[in-house]
Amino acid sequence: MNVIENIILGLLNFYTLAIFIYIILSWVPSNPEGNVIEDLRNVLATICEPYLSLFRFIPPIGGVLDISPILAIIVLELISYGVSVIL
Repeated sequence: MNVIENIILGLLNFYTLAIFIYIILSWVPSNPEGNVIEDLRNVLATICEPYLSLFRFIPPIGGVLDISPILAIIVLELISYGVSVIL
């Protein structure tokens, strides 16, 4: 069971890191010519947006500060804690 727990927790940690990097890259201005950062942003959007869209019901604060990724990361951490308690 320890191996399964480590794999699941590793995947959850990787996904949390991917969301965090995606959030940081959203602050970087986009380059229409396309570069490595833009390609990485597109890959992370494909991976992260389906999960983040579940939390987009929260309106941005002041029209610009989106706190839904924070809630998404908190939920992932709670899932990680639940997996570690169960297994």
